[in-house]
Amino acid sequence: MSHISANDLKTRGIAAIEASLADHPEAIVSVRGKDRFVVMDIEQYQYLRECELAAALAETRADLAARRYVEESAEEHLKRIGS
Repeated sequence: MSHISANDLKTRGIAAIEASLADHPEAIVSVRGKDRFVVMDIEQYQYLRECELAAALAETRADLAARRYVEESAEEHLKRIGS
């Protein structure tokens, strides 16, 4: 993973991001010496979102298979969650 300082980003703009992403899938932006943000190209972001959604689906399927769910009406649900 590469690093970009906020000052570099200020002076070089998108060129600093493009240069960092040329060799790495993500780049960390540091502000006053502290890592604050991560930038990545949209394809990497979409890949990570797909992984996140696949993990959520697998977790849901496991919950259903293990019968870890509640069947209730909307009114019962609202009462249970305290709304």
